[in-house]
Amino acid sequence: MIMDKNNEQIRFHGSDEGHTLFDKIWDRHVVQIVPDGPTQLYIDRLYCHEVTSPQAFDGMRARGLKCFRPDHIYCMPDHNTPTHDQDKPIDDPVSKAQVDTLARNASEFGLTHYGMMDPSNGIIHVVGPEKGLSLPGMTIVCGDSHTSTHGAMGAVAFGIGTSEVEMVLASQCILQQKPKSMRISINGKLGKGVSAKDVALYLMSQLTTSGATGYFVEYAGEVVSEMSMEGRLTLCNLSIEMGARGGFVAPDETTFEYIKGRDFAPKGAEWDKAVAYWKTLKSDDNAVFDKELTFDAKDIEPRITYGTNPGMGIGISESIPKEGGVGFDKALNYMQFKPGEKLLGKNVDYVFLGACTNGRIEDFRAFASIVKGRKKADNVIAWLVPGSWAVDRQIRQEGLDKVLEDAGFAIRQPGCSACLAMNDDKIPAGKLSVSTSNRNFEGRQGPGARTILASPLVAAAAAVTGVITDPRELI
Repeated sequence: MIMDKNNEQIRFHGSDEGHTLFDKIWDRHVVQIVPDGPTQLYIDRLYCHEVTSPQAFDGMRARGLKCFRPDHIYCMPDHNTPTHDQDKPIDDPVSKAQVDTLARNASEFGLTHYGMMDPSNGIIHVVGPEKGLSLPGMTIVCGDSHTSTHGAMGAVAFGIGTSEVEMVLASQCILQQKPKSMRISINGKLGKGVSAKDVALYLMSQLTTSGATGYFVEYAGEVVSEMSMEGRLTLCNLSIEMGARGGFVAPDETTFEYIKGRDFAPKGAEWDKAVAYWKTLKSDDNAVFDKELTFDAKDIEPRITYGTNPGMGIGISESIPKEGGVGFDKALNYMQFKPGEKLLGKNVDYVFLGACTNGRIEDFRAFASIVKGRKKADNVIAWLVPGSWAVDRQIRQEGLDKVLEDAGFAIRQPGCSACLAMNDDKIPAGKLSVSTSNRNFEGRQGPGARTILASPLVAAAAAVTGVITDPRELI
């Protein structure tokens, strides 16, 4: 029973109204509701990386505070880590300072820290699920907008600011306004060469980058239920790019099979107890959402972006629109494209496979399936970056490294890499990159860099042909 400050029981729903999954998880974590204010929400898991956490730890130190529940907090560098020579000191002084500071803070406050070259290191949004740290029914936060990735586990996961990181360090709670609920259903069967990344890019083009602002999105429908966990992680990762507070998928047998046996997954009798609870985590049949949208899989083909936000996208066989809204002309000018033109056949300079969006084993399998028996195009520089050391190990166990090397590709060391210009992997000004990452803002991959967002299949097709190519021609 949850009470307000007047010691009166808080009633969350009408007696005849079903509960959404979001309501079920949120309500279970409410500590108290501030009248005419935010909700005090308990947080099960806090992830800290090197970029947004230093000021939070400084604040704790200044107030003489210790972490309330250090065993619920996990730290690892990912944004600033180089993807080569990780066994050596980082050359860039700013990156080195941030990575070293996280290590010191984790040690001082008694937190688990997976540093560079640690077998458990990688991008924090890849490592959390693969180690079983992110579990159904949890509330999960990190000082990073793409924390929504963990929603694929059936968790309420969202990014927070630095002051909020400090709040969770100190109290394992956070003050939040409860978002509205939205359900997006995608029905039917995905066509040849269409992946979860294409589904996400399609949704962004339909909703725009602000269409889900103020909402927490539950993904549903036949397409989502048939997605692998890697696909769901990609889909949920991109929720923030529609403006959503986060996105998630109700846990099912696919989820349970993915989690079972992972390092931090429940074991033995605790596993059976956990699964029994996780099976209750679904929206009631009579649940009422603030907004519902439905899409058909047959309308989705492999996608690419043409502008400077993730919502400016088209099917790979389509032409750039002849006109658009605010910023349309500026975006095309930056990208050096013209209204009405097709992008098929455009020369590509760089290809990037990786990021918390597409740096998992399934993404490397997809990329390898296209390049197998072919050769990297001479005009393309390709960066293939696993999302974690665990992914790197699996690539080698499956022999994908040999396939990639035979085709002329090299595998780099784990990290955020060319997703954002915070490490050595920057796309030079004016060069065109086909990237499996999540954002294509001006300068996102480097000052003046031009970015086309795409799936691993589209990226692989570009890497071996040297131009933007429909991957269905190579499958």
